[in-house]
Amino acid sequence: MKPLKEFTIPFVGLKVGAHHFEYDIEQAFFEHFEYEDFNDTCVHVNVVLNKKATLLELHFEVSGEVNINCDLTNEPYNQNISNIFDLVVKFGDEYNDEYTDILIIPHGTHEINIQQYIYELIILAVPIKRIHPGVIDGTLNSDILKKLEELSPKPNKLKQSEGDIDPRWNTLKKLLTDK
Repeated sequence: MKPLKEFTIPFVGLKVGAHHFEYDIEQAFFEHFEYEDFNDTCVHVNVVLNKKATLLELHFEVSGEVNINCDLTNEPYNQNISNIFDLVVKFGDEYNDEYTDILIIPHGTHEINIQQYIYELIILAVPIKRIHPGVIDGTLNSDILKKLEELSPKPNKLKQSEGDIDPRWNTLKKLLTDK
């Protein structure tokens, strides 16, 4: 996958200290990654790069909303998201990204691309179970919800009276009381 230029930070020319970067992420960003779960995206990303003599510290803050489909009704809705992440970039002999919050890049590297970290932060900020707020508070009027309620088991069918118990269970219950 080709890196997007706007997410490449050339850190060689930066002075030691904190540097702020802001990004507005829209749907085209996820089309670049061929991710199709979002209908629309409006996310703001703040990145603070703290350059030190021997390493870089990156602090990511993601906030905004994504339009996704409900898992129960397939109705689209806007889901608010927010996430933070800290990354330490060290210099070493070869590239190594096997650690979650530490990235090792080769000596002599003069820039870092952060698009993958932003992508993962946004994806991980979305809840695993996506439920439309109208389903939770009962205000959503959907054909799928009506069909689910129609097909759900009724409480009176689930409860059985004492007379409906299979007599074989009574024999087994005697084993519990026998000593």
